[in-house]
Amino acid sequence: MHNTDVLELCFRNLMRRRTRTILAITGVVIGTCAIIVMLSIGFGLSAGFQAQIESYGNLHMIDVYSGGGRGGVSPNPGDDTGVINERNLAKIEAIKGVSAVTPVASEYLIFGIGKKITSATVLGVKAEVLEKFNYEVQEGRLLKSTDRMGVLFGNQVPYWFYDPSSRAGWSGEATDVMTDKIVMTGDWEYGQPRRGGGSSGEGQSAEFKEYKVKGIGVLANPNDESAYQVYMNLDELETIIKEVHKARGERSAPSVAKTYDRALVYVNDINDCEAVSAELRDMGYNTYSQSDWLASMKQTARMIQGVLGGIGGISLFVAALGITNTMIMSIYERTKEIGVMKVIGANLKDIRKMFLLEAGMIGFLGGVAGIILSLLISLLLNTVLRDAISMFFGSGGGVAVSIIPWWVAAGSLVFATAIGMAAGFFPAKRAMQMSALESLRNE
Repeated sequence: MHNTDVLELCFRNLMRRRTRTILAITGVVIGTCAIIVMLSIGFGLSAGFQAQIESYGNLHMIDVYSGGGRGGVSPNPGDDTGVINERNLAKIEAIKGVSAVTPVASEYLIFGIGKKITSATVLGVKAEVLEKFNYEVQEGRLLKSTDRMGVLFGNQVPYWFYDPSSRAGWSGEATDVMTDKIVMTGDWEYGQPRRGGGSSGEGQSAEFKEYKVKGIGVLANPNDESAYQVYMNLDELETIIKEVHKARGERSAPSVAKTYDRALVYVNDINDCEAVSAELRDMGYNTYSQSDWLASMKQTARMIQGVLGGIGGISLFVAALGITNTMIMSIYERTKEIGVMKVIGANLKDIRKMFLLEAGMIGFLGGVAGIILSLLISLLLNTVLRDAISMFFGSGGGVAVSIIPWWVAAGSLVFATAIGMAAGFFPAKRAMQMSALESLRNE
């Protein structure tokens, strides 16, 4: 028998018992739909968690802190394990997956523009890495290594300026920071009425310098932590920090070699962040990354996904039992037909193929209908029930509750077809082994 003849015969046999075939297909539809929808909710949870964490910070960024002694200096002379220095920064940059590294200096400083003031954490970084960090500006430009006393404002910092002499307080409007008339100082009482005692805490007013800086840009991203910081060139800020600490009467610990307390590491692929963080910890550093939260949340999502997928798998297993029952009943009803086919010389493999294809067609048709139904349910979840489900699972807002990747739909179709053929294997084998004479006699 040709394959086309076998297919035509299979289709005709399925249509002969429409009600039974429809019920068997319905079982596969429910099982396939249950698996796809359950998995899609898991994918939606993962995407929601990622969007939620991305709002807290850059998932590509790893904060690296010195793991050595006080001031980032190892207590053992000659051992720079866990120390952030130029040599170790080169080693960090050579780690697979790392695309950019910069040491960081930071200080909490005061900014003044006219009568308005604000305070913010200023980070000193190597200007050339900002572009590698994929920072974008909504106004102005990024820092350059040639900038002198230039500052790059985070997206939210311009909204913090206020006039201390005004009772209105914060206006809620952004101050124009694209100007060279900005004063930056370590004097926490700058721009405010002096309360006496100075800022040095020693009963005398400290001599703080007022640095004339220029706003060169405002970052575009309003969500992550970069929106609440100010950036400038590392070398310039280090000089300013020394002068500010001197004015406050603070003494820095002596150091033979130049070291840093903190560094920023940018990883191209989010999936590599966990491995890079582990390697950094093995090198003696302390690390912190938003992706650490993401890994934990994704593990929770996978657990939920596994439970939901298992429920769907049980439904498909029940559907497989229905297919097996349908095919066994079909054999009993077609005993004479099987006997006639054997008497006229039909190949036993063709008989087995016919029953396997019938079971496979039930699985395939049920899989196709299950995918279509899953897409409709997914649309319903992402529109009508979206807010309620997001609130229940605590996933990030603005992200689809149900996400069906194409490979999940394709895999489910293949799986449903395979389940159908597996369910039909025993009935097909039984039909192939039946005696032709006994089949005709039983009829």
